[in-house]
Amino acid sequence: MNASQSPDALLLLTSQCPHCPVVLASLTELIKRGEIGRLEVVNLECHPQAAQALGVRSVPWLRIGPFELPGARSAAELAQWASRALTAAKPDGYADAFHDLLKQADLQQVRRLIQADPARLASLLPIVANPEASLNVKLGGGVLFEDYAGDAALQVLVDDLGELTRHDDARVRADAAHLLSLTQAVAALPWLRAALRDADAEVREIAAESLQSLGESA
Repeated sequence: MNASQSPDALLLLTSQCPHCPVVLASLTELIKRGEIGRLEVVNLECHPQAAQALGVRSVPWLRIGPFELPGARSAAELAQWASRALTAAKPDGYADAFHDLLKQADLQQVRRLIQADPARLASLLPIVANPEASLNVKLGGGVLFEDYAGDAALQVLVDDLGELTRHDDARVRADAAHLLSLTQAVAALPWLRAALRDADAEVREIAAESLQSLGESA
């Protein structure tokens, strides 16, 4: 691994925290292996202002690259998040991270990351395309797409969502038809018109509702 590309990490701890030494030891191993480029460790008993600045209320608290990870984490988890931070620069580099954060009900962190770069909205598409994704992951993704209703960041995904209206699974096709309505884009109309001929009744119904919301009668 190129050490210059490895993510940096920040760990907040206290001397009374029973889990902090374990996390610190795991991060030290990642440093040795070059999976983390630099580690800053702050003892909040000496520098309580660091917790105030970051809004941290409990330790251990860790940031690896762009990801904030409160609580105790295993060595394997830390290595996984270091790897995710390394690949975050890729167009779909946030997909796995977003899935896990939503699974952990950390909607706000995903929202912050997308607000920092709305192009990251595309990393939610694999959730739409996964018919087996858990309900809380699906619901969280839906909320985040709604945040960008009518926004250019969502409109650029029209064709990607349109392709999902051709997915083998009707649940994916139905979700894609609904999300196309949120784009509020004229480019969504041909995809939705085609979905009116879907073999699944629910997909046809959602496509008709989406067309109506875009001002076109089915």
